[in-house]
Amino acid sequence: MNHTTEMTNPLGTEKIGKLAIQYAVPSVISLVINSLYNMVDQVFIGQGVGYLGNAATNVIMPMSLIVMAIAIMLGNGASAFMSLQLGKKQPKEAADGVGNMITLSMISSILLLILFEIFLEPLCTLFGATPDVMPHALDYGRIIVLGFPVFIIGINFSNIIRADGRPKSSMAGMLIGCITNIILDPIFIFVFHWGVKGAALATIIGQLLNAVFYICCVFRFQTIKLSLQNFILKGVVTRNIISLGMSSFFSQIAATLVIAIQNNLLVKYGADSKYGSDIALAALGITMKASQLITSIAMGIATGIQPILGYNYGSGQYDRVKKTFRLSLVSCTAIMVFALFVFQVFPESIINLFGQESELYMEFAVKCFRIYLLFCFMIPSGMVISIFFQSLGKPLPALVISLSRQIIFLIPAMFVFGAIWGIDGLLWAGAAADMMSGIVALLLVKLSWKKVFTEEPSQEANVQEAMGY
Repeated sequence: MNHTTEMTNPLGTEKIGKLAIQYAVPSVISLVINSLYNMVDQVFIGQGVGYLGNAATNVIMPMSLIVMAIAIMLGNGASAFMSLQLGKKQPKEAADGVGNMITLSMISSILLLILFEIFLEPLCTLFGATPDVMPHALDYGRIIVLGFPVFIIGINFSNIIRADGRPKSSMAGMLIGCITNIILDPIFIFVFHWGVKGAALATIIGQLLNAVFYICCVFRFQTIKLSLQNFILKGVVTRNIISLGMSSFFSQIAATLVIAIQNNLLVKYGADSKYGSDIALAALGITMKASQLITSIAMGIATGIQPILGYNYGSGQYDRVKKTFRLSLVSCTAIMVFALFVFQVFPESIINLFGQESELYMEFAVKCFRIYLLFCFMIPSGMVISIFFQSLGKPLPALVISLSRQIIFLIPAMFVFGAIWGIDGLLWAGAAADMMSGIVALLLVKLSWKKVFTEEPSQEANVQEAMGY
């Protein structure tokens, strides 16, 4: 790549509004599609198997989140590293980041596949499977685990392809996988009567096609040129990828821990309530899946603008960084305010998509939507601000924000509120955690705002030194 191409990179010159649309829209579509993998499974499983099948997928979810944690750490870290280096006109160093990420992805995916296949049943027990749910969880999990390597490829490669300036290609890969899953799910569940096994098989076939598409795309970079040398692990590069992606990793691991604790508390307090353990486990599971679909829109905007933030911060164009950040925060919050309205006014319509069960099931599911998601409009504050710090090469504040909801607020609140108010207390814990973590994120960015943009000369030197170049 020549010097002229580097100097005219549209990330540093195009209007922010146009760039935000160009990058955020494909990212939103990609993440919505990724959420649809889970959502579609839940809908068809609920219609074809029942709420025990939905409870089973909720048990397997923490394992998927562990894999996603590794994938997002490497993918987001490499994407942030790549954008920062391209902003500083260092394409060779950016290529090292991409090559090292691919190598790390291959190693981690093989190890995770082996571990989950060996320890699947005890992990299902750990994550809250009841005797009635366990057979469905094992049937679903044994197949889903086989798709973890291609799942990692899909997440990681979509990030670096987007950072390369090809958001539409990133979106197209996810679209291929989701359409495949949507087509195969009803065939495998209702025509072949394979139940949760069919849903799992449809998911991993979609993920496989998604990964194949990305593999074809990944060696056609526009901003860097990969060689075999880039795939050899380098300590400095690996450390910086992991450092920049660490907040994403801990956020996902914290989510895994939360679901494990939450599932076990749902079983405990559900058994003491009129709803029972299985209804509690299934109803909150579909609430989280439905909300994930909406929050993925906000997350898509936040991750979509990451290359814009990273490139312009690396090139010292701080006014463009500020404008991009403000635009994304306002947009994401507006989306979640609308989502709050839908969750509060139309919960029954959403719940019926996942199958029509007993009156008790409907009663508790409505409670989940109206209480657990009461402060969902505060969620974008944590998302956008965490990505903001991550994009600027500042992993520590990003990590604090990522951990605040799950570790600092939600887990303690579940134990305290659950002990006081039982099953309802677990729902109020989720609402309280959303509110408090959003406030912490807003306070942290306000306190750091001037410092981030006033230490221009020394900050650039620090970033350069941290990257090891």
